Amino acid sequence: MKMPALSIEQRREIILDRMRKEPTARFSLRELTLLCGDGSADNKSITADILHQLLDEGVVATASRGRWMINLNELPSFVGTARMQAGGNLYVQVEGFDKDILVYSEDAGHALNDDIVRVSIVRTRRGSGQIMGVVTDIVERAKQRYVGTVEFHNSYAFVKPDSRRMPHDIFVKITDQTPAIRDGQKVLAVVDDWDINSRNPTGRITEVLGEAGDNETEMHAILAEFGLPYRFDPEVEQDAQAIDGRLTAEDYASRRDFREVTTFTIDPDDAKDFDDALSIRRTEEGFWEVGVHIADVTHYVRPESVVESEAVERATSVYLVDRTIPMLPERLSNELCSLRPHEEKLCFSAVFTMNDQADVLDSWFGRTVICSDRRFTYAEAQQIIETGHGDFATEVLKLNELAQILRKERFAKGAIGFEREEVRFVLDEKGKPLGVKFKVAKESNQLIEEFMLLANRSVAEFVGKKGRRASGRTFVYRIHDKPDGEKLAKFSEFVLKFGHYIKTDKPAAVAKELNRLMKKVKGSVEENVISILAVKSMAKAVYSTDNIGHYGLAFPYYAHFTSPIRRYPDMMVHRLLADFLAGEPAGDKAKYEKLCEHSTEMEIKAADAERASIKYKMVEFMEDKIGQEFDGHISGISDWGIFVELDDTHIEGMVAMRDMADDFYNFDEANYAAVGKRTGRKFTLGDGVRIRVKQANLRLRQLDFEMVGSIDFATGRVNEIGY
Repeated sequence: MKMPALSIEQRREIILDRMRKEPTARFSLRELTLLCGDGSADNKSITADILHQLLDEGVVATASRGRWMINLNELPSFVGTARMQAGGNLYVQVEGFDKDILVYSEDAGHALNDDIVRVSIVRTRRGSGQIMGVVTDIVERAKQRYVGTVEFHNSYAFVKPDSRRMPHDIFVKITDQTPAIRDGQKVLAVVDDWDINSRNPTGRITEVLGEAGDNETEMHAILAEFGLPYRFDPEVEQDAQAIDGRLTAEDYASRRDFREVTTFTIDPDDAKDFDDALSIRRTEEGFWEVGVHIADVTHYVRPESVVESEAVERATSVYLVDRTIPMLPERLSNELCSLRPHEEKLCFSAVFTMNDQADVLDSWFGRTVICSDRRFTYAEAQQIIETGHGDFATEVLKLNELAQILRKERFAKGAIGFEREEVRFVLDEKGKPLGVKFKVAKESNQLIEEFMLLANRSVAEFVGKKGRRASGRTFVYRIHDKPDGEKLAKFSEFVLKFGHYIKTDKPAAVAKELNRLMKKVKGSVEENVISILAVKSMAKAVYSTDNIGHYGLAFPYYAHFTSPIRRYPDMMVHRLLADFLAGEPAGDKAKYEKLCEHSTEMEIKAADAERASIKYKMVEFMEDKIGQEFDGHISGISDWGIFVELDDTHIEGMVAMRDMADDFYNFDEANYAAVGKRTGRKFTLGDGVRIRVKQANLRLRQLDFEMVGSIDFATGRVNEIGY
């Protein structure tokens, strides 16, 4: 029986349905004709008429060689930020979307990382709910500098970027304006253009960093990669040098005088600037007056000055594995605002009257002048705490006693404690890593931490509570939201595999449950991985003018007041507190919120740069250990590999799934496991394993391992993989 002929409208819908399902495909007239019947001349003519009508309506577009495709501009489209993946695929972050839009590399339209793009939604993948898209327009090209290595080819060169978020080499034509460069050097390059018909973006070299592999070059390259400066411009240094550091009679008269009160600093042994000091004395009533004295940076750094603008831009000091890149020039950070012993210094202070139970009976905030009696290192203060002897032993011991009470009370009220050994590299004079050591926080560290926390929360509470009554005072808070319920539920399921149970149904009780868990797993094989996942289940702390409290510290009010030398938010807090004390009007909320957002962003960049520098040293340290075997624990699992942290050094590398030659392994996301398809063999987060070092790639800061086998905790026996 002959099938009835399709109507024009039916043919139109069939053609459009196919085009929408494959939005980047280019269809021939014959292909589209066959969708609606046979390839006869009549059908071909009807299909051509339909296509020309759709072309006139703007629904379809013509492609090369007489082919047709859907007009992407007719599909639902949104503007978002492109996040490039190592293979060239993009995830486009659109405000208001729960999930990022996935764009395959062939549909990326030459978009690069951090570009603002317009993306058309073409379909949603079944099962995963992943939204798929196509980039139709680059709204704004990111102003990004790329760090890479130069490769010469006659009159042109390619810059091979170090970042995995830039998988395309940059074509550079050598001209008279190109800096003098040699093959293999590290450089900074920018992308100027990427023609739709070109295989590579074109750009130019803006700066030569030096020889690849040189420590100075590599550290500067990391800073440049994250858009962080590694030196001050001459005009900033000149502005700082011009600051008058002399103390005047007015300075003394307008400040509370602490010069005769016992005062000292406690810092790391390699510290160069000292921005906080503690004072203590017995009051006539038999209580303790404890002063937390913070360098008065805003006395010297004035609004609208060159140094102020630089501090705003940097927002934070950056701590790489071998150096500190300060927020403020040395004239301020190491001289005027450094609370060096036996020098009179201007401070902004929080002063507390406390009893022997560490109850705060009274508090005072204001500007002071101090003279530090002694500079302690943490090790020196710890020796006094442990032996009871040394300079100012009575004062140090009393402060430690009060600090330990404050610490105990803080955790009793729900503060969360994630304590993990901090890896430090032992470096030679050229920055080459010779070994690994671990920094462990002791009571001397806790002494300083507790009084800094007391000052920070007290300042925030002082302004926040009273300011709210004064019709909503603008202030800069450090806030930390409650953990995400879904992440906590997953974490709870994971720790259950180790025989640990935590309640996550009541947010108020989660902190105590986490502390109980961390205490229980202390020293166990699973401690490290549980600690990592617990941190990942938490929200990230940020700066904001809207206070929601600090969940992790269990403080309803919290701010950063104690480090204005290295954090711009602390400078904002000092200024806002000073205005509040002087009865000045509240600051511009919108202006401060914008500064909060920028400060949070720069803090994240600084942390990423620090991690990158540590990763570089990890890879460099393992360069001469290719082929050697080490024991470790699985610290992470993804679609493409198993991450292993070595037990003796905490150095992390990855075993690629493709290198697991005994079987084909799938990533079981729900159970944090890699499971062999044929054997059912399972590698789970926290498992003990033995690996062999396969490759150390310094350019990519990538350490590749091979899996030797799993370790039986009970016997210590290695169950080797049979290849």
